[in-house]
Amino acid sequence: MTTTETPADALDVQPTPLALLLLGRESDPRSERGVDCPGDLPAPSDPDLVARARAAKARLGSKVFVLGHHYQRDEVIEFADVTGDSFKLARDAAARPEAEYIVFCGVHFMAESADILTTDRQQVVLPDLAAGCSMADMASAEQVAECWDVLTEAGVADTTVPVTYMNSSADIKAFTGRHGGTICTSSNARRALEWAFEQGEKVLFLPDQHLGRNTAVREMGFSLDDCVVYNPHKPGGGVSAEQLRAAKMILWRGHCSVHGRFSLDSVREVRDRIPGVNVLVHPECRHEVVAAADQVGSTEYIIKTLDAAPAGSAWAVGTELNLVRRLANAHPDKRIVFLDRTVCFCSTMNRIDLPHLVWALESLADGKVVNRIQVDAETEHFAKLALERMLALP
Repeated sequence: MTTTETPADALDVQPTPLALLLLGRESDPRSERGVDCPGDLPAPSDPDLVARARAAKARLGSKVFVLGHHYQRDEVIEFADVTGDSFKLARDAAARPEAEYIVFCGVHFMAESADILTTDRQQVVLPDLAAGCSMADMASAEQVAECWDVLTEAGVADTTVPVTYMNSSADIKAFTGRHGGTICTSSNARRALEWAFEQGEKVLFLPDQHLGRNTAVREMGFSLDDCVVYNPHKPGGGVSAEQLRAAKMILWRGHCSVHGRFSLDSVREVRDRIPGVNVLVHPECRHEVVAAADQVGSTEYIIKTLDAAPAGSAWAVGTELNLVRRLANAHPDKRIVFLDRTVCFCSTMNRIDLPHLVWALESLADGKVVNRIQVDAETEHFAKLALERMLALP
């Protein structure tokens, strides 16, 4: 039995011409890997897809462990053994060493993190290799190395500590490990920054400028003038040596394509439309959106807040639409709407659909490992070093 989905209009969301792309039915040239899935996928119209997924998973038994990110479609979440954000899922995989196959229903950087944290005998599978992350793509290893050269020329590299968001490639995590930095999640970004400022005078925050700015300004008392944005597409990052020397937070010019869509107008419009509404947003949103919201927090924070909210309360939620819709279904006694009036799925996350999951599970059940994600030994070593620093944070 498939999960009943709430119609988009029930969440005050109107489809746009980009709907097919946002639903993952077209390619995204900016996706992290941007390749087509090999093999013959079952048709989306196949009425036996649910039964096939159940049968394949049953054949595999304890050999497979299916991870489902909160932003996945309901049809995929139905088959997840655990759900959560990217880091929680990677740690859950590491806690199941008996599982030979880890099927990660998420995006590429998440599968990389799972491969880094699991044992060598475990194999991580991503059902569609085109499920990437536009934010992770905004910082390549070559660009970050060039940035470090710019910081060195400005005389600030020795006092700068890199802090990298979990939503980054294994290469960038490894860079962070090599240069004495740490990884952070949206839940522990403040703790990571506090640690970094104990080690040095400045932070290079990668790759999401909004999480870095919001954490420093909103939670730690920094000013906007303490922050400077490094643009990898401009010579010298588009900033002067003097600006780099004066800055406390050197923010990489990256963002989430979903959370970056929310605007101050979105907040104003929903407050006019729903008197007394509580605006709850993710810290990947723009600074002016976060400043205008009632509450700000990670995906897990959003879920817990709505779980604990009183019946009859109204909420406008600024995060990915699959999760908002699922929360609205789970809490019919509360009014939960999407903060924006247009469809805003994570296009690459939505590439993981039931046909891809069925294909991956059936292939594994037949003894064929497909779409394996492997991080090379050197990259894994330094990326794990950065992750371990995060795990050691007080």
